[in-house]
Amino acid sequence: MKAKKFDSEFDSGKDVTAHLDLSRARRPQQKLKRVNVDFPDWMIDSLDREASRLGVTRQSIIKVWLAERLEQIASNK
Repeated sequence: MKAKKFDSEFDSGKDVTAHLDLSRARRPQQKLKRVNVDFPDWMIDSLDREASRLGVTRQSIIKVWLAERLEQIASNK
């Protein structure tokens, strides 16, 4: 399929995934690296309460909050 036709189908909302080789697809800047962080009990309890309230995992809320803070710092530079 030529690029022009691919673009046209994509722009019209057609599913073009059949024309892509997704076996080697990667998300840039998304490589995971495991880290260990120690938190005091009170902080874990607070994280768990908030995560439960939102219906997400503790890990998810930590990631979201860290990402928000890092974006805020980056935008203030």
